[in-house]
Amino acid sequence: MGDLSPQKSRSPDWSDSGSGTSRDHIDALHGPVPTRPRLPSRKSSGTMIVSRDASVGPMETDFAPDDVRSMSPRRTSEDIEHLGKEARQELQRHAKALQDSLIVLFNRIEAVKEEHDKLDNHNKFLQKYIGDLMTTSKITASSSRAKK
Repeated sequence: MGDLSPQKSRSPDWSDSGSGTSRDHIDALHGPVPTRPRLPSRKSSGTMIVSRDASVGPMETDFAPDDVRSMSPRRTSEDIEHLGKEARQELQRHAKALQDSLIVLFNRIEAVKEEHDKLDNHNKFLQKYIGDLMTTSKITASSSRAKK
């Protein structure tokens, strides 16, 4: 048997069916089969097993820069406390910014509400004024007809 790699495999010959497709035409349609990229090589992270007799103390942090253990160091309780404090401060700053924007929005709503009430009062005044003018013009129009 021959090599069965995708690049060298033969497709069925359909040229006798009258379609006239050639091997070059089929290869142009499908293109080359992509190959998987090689994985980068890494050094072994070594064993993490510690004997029971070993003294428990701070872990060694003098790892090479490409060592897996240097990428995710263990955190001490002080580090975790510091990260928690920073996160709380960031949340408080964010909450304060949201409160400030809410106050600005509330003040804007109040200003628009006052402007609306003012315009509504002016509108009612104008409607009453126009209504009074209409009644006065009807009275004067009917009295002028009565005199004729």
